[in-house]
Parts: sequence; C-alpha cells; structure tokens
Amino acid sequence: MRATTSRGVVSLLVLAVLAVPITAGCGSEEPAAEASSEDIGALVDGGNEFAFDLYGRLAGDGNLFFSPYSISTALTMTAAGARGNTEYEMATVLHFPTGDVPSAAQFISRERVGASCAALQEGLVASRETRGYELHIANSLWGQHDYPFKVSFLDLIERHFGGGFNVADFVGNAEAERVRINQWVEGETREKIKDLIPPDGVDRLTVLVLTNAIYFKGQWAARFDEEKTTEATFHGAHGDSTVPMMYQKDDFQYLENDVVQVLEMPYVGEEISMLVLLPRTGGSKGLEVLEASLTPEMLSDWSGRLRELKLKVYFPRFEMTWGTEEISGHLKALGIQDAFFEGRADFSGMSDRNDLWIDKVFHKAFVAVNEEGTEAAAATAVVMARLAMERETIFRADHPFLFVIRDNATGSILFMGRVADLG
Repeated sequence: MRATTSRGVVSLLVLAVLAVPITAGCGSEEPAAEASSEDIGALVDGGNEFAFDLYGRLAGDGNLFFSPYSISTALTMTAAGARGNTEYEMATVLHFPTGDVPSAAQFISRERVGASCAALQEGLVASRETRGYELHIANSLWGQHDYPFKVSFLDLIERHFGGGFNVADFVGNAEAERVRINQWVEGETREKIKDLIPPDGVDRLTVLVLTNAIYFKGQWAARFDEEKTTEATFHGAHGDSTVPMMYQKDDFQYLENDVVQVLEMPYVGEEISMLVLLPRTGGSKGLEVLEASLTPEMLSDWSGRLRELKLKVYFPRFEMTWGTEEISGHLKALGIQDAFFEGRADFSGMSDRNDLWIDKVFHKAFVAVNEEGTEAAAATAVVMARLAMERETIFRADHPFLFVIRDNATGSILFMGRVADLG
C-alpha cells in the first residue's frame, strides 16, 4: 500500500459590495517597510494566540481540523483594507503586534504587518528537493472588473502576499466565477479541497475574493512499518471503534506529567513536526479538561521541556474532512463585529466607495495520517457583500487527543485539530 504523505491549506476571502463601478485608485498610503525579527516573532505569537482562541470556539464535542494560518492570512489580507474601528477589531482579534508605545491600540503599521507576513511565508515555503518536504503557499485576488479598487491596496497585497489580481464578473456570471475560484483552490491544494465555496456562496453583489492556499506534504523522519499495523480499539468520546493502529519503537522527544503525555513526531528534515497531546484520562472528559487549561504559553513551555526517550508508540491511521463550515459567527464572538455589519464596516482602504462588508466566512480542511507521513489541506473563504536511563514508556493514542502541526523554527501553528472519535 502506498501511503499518503501530505496535505495543503487554503484561505479564501470573498468580498461583495452594494454597487459596482470601475477599477481606479491612488498610490501607496504608507512607505515600504522591512520585516524585523521582532515583528516576525510577534506575528507568530499573535497567530498562535488566534489559533487557540478560534480552537476554543470551534472545538465542540466532535472531531475538528482547521488551519489557523490559512484563516489568519486571509483575514490579514482583508484587514489591510480596513480602517477605523473595523481595522482595530480585526487587529485585536488577530493579535497583530503592537508598536513601540505599550498600548493595545498602538498596532504596528499595515506595511510592517505585511512585510512580516511576507518574510514568514518566504521562510515557510519549501520543496522536497531542498528541505525534504513540501510546503506551498499561494495567495490570489479575484475582483469585479468594473469596481474602483484602490491601487494602494492592490499594491500592498501584491507586494507582501504575492496576491495577483484576477479580473472577474460576479455581476454577469457569479456561478462561473465560483467554479473558477474553486478550481484554483483545488489546484493549489493538489485537489484535496474541492467545492470550498458552496452554491450561492457568491452572487452578483460579490465584488472581491481574496484567496490563500497552503499545501503541506511530509514523510515521517521515523516511519511506521505497515506490517506492524494491527486492528485495535479506539475508545472514542461517543463509543468504541476498531481502527488500524500503527506501531513503532524508537527514540522520540517526549514529556509526561500528571495531566498529559506530549509526543513530538518530526517529518523528514525535522523542520516541521506533529505534536500530539494525549490526556492521561480517556474519553471526552480528559480532552475537555486539557482543552480548558491549555494555552499557547503552556504548549511552548512543554515543547521546551521535551527530552529524548525510547518509546513504544501506538498511533491510529486516520483520515478526516472538516467543513465546509461557515465560521463568521465564531469570529463575531471573538470580537470582529463592525466588519460584518452593513453601514458600520469600514473598508475604505480598499475603495473610496466604502460600501464593503463581510457577509460569510467559509472554511474546509482535510488531514490523513498513515505509516509514511501526513497530508493536510484547508481552505477559507471570506465573503464580503456590498452594501536519561532508558525505560520502556508507552504512548498509546487509543482515546481522544489534540494535535498541532507546526514549523519548528518559528513555532508557527500551521494546522490544529482534535480526534474525538474514529471508525
């Protein structure tokens, strides 16, 4: 059996307006900025805070898999065109870095945010030939052909996100444009994410769609032997099921305490890893207790205290698709309010008409884990409408657990999920 070894992520922003004129605009509103290591580090920290905030909203009591990196990138591109309180709310929820003045309102400039995003993206992208795994990220804009976008906004997106502008005609044929954008998403995620934007997800009031795609393909640094995979019981949150349980005995980075076992499984090159957080208590209760107390700082602390240990690792082979889900309600609950209200939203940085507001946000994700490695893909669509001594330790993931896939150099969380039930 040939094992799958990758996944991708996509973010999509779909914006619509109440009326539609012609493309025009003005020059750059801010001087170009260089990304500093401090800004990049603060951007990663903020992105991880957003990841945990959104995880807390999405988790529920079932399985979950999503890409906080994809969603935050899509929303960051959107925020580049926001102004006033709309921009403040988005910057606050996305945990943008603050400036030199110690004030929550003193966020760094849009140019510095964009430059930091560009530098982070450049550091993340990789090919199997150069780094042993593939991580592909792409951004694109799809705009109504006769709407007057500001050149300064389009330039910023192109300069820092590589988001090329694609002329579209949502007024004349919204369904054809929906299909075209979905095809782009499929291509950028190696056909792992299909039909991201559902029927009627865009219409004649749509004026702009901002898309982000991230695709990851990696093989385990220490692969599982398929011949050692056996059928075993997974004690899920809602009952037992029989699953293919992979097995290997090897040296891994590991930590345990009274609450959790933490296992790091790196991919080839050891620049990207999966961290698995397995509660000591089985069933849904153990996972709920862990989720209630877990913070980015706690995860970072545990990661820093991992030590090499020979382990017997039992880990389920699984595949999961989550979504398409409409997540705007969760974003509103986190504090992005004005952006979703016609008349209150201020996206005047995109156009002097200032008639844009976010209507819906869609997200869809897929992950597969097997003996050879991991595949992961996700997509987001924001629709805007106008208007030591060796001891034998066992890590047996046979009950609900939480996991993240992260870039080890920056700590940036690329994917995040929970496995509550299998089979």
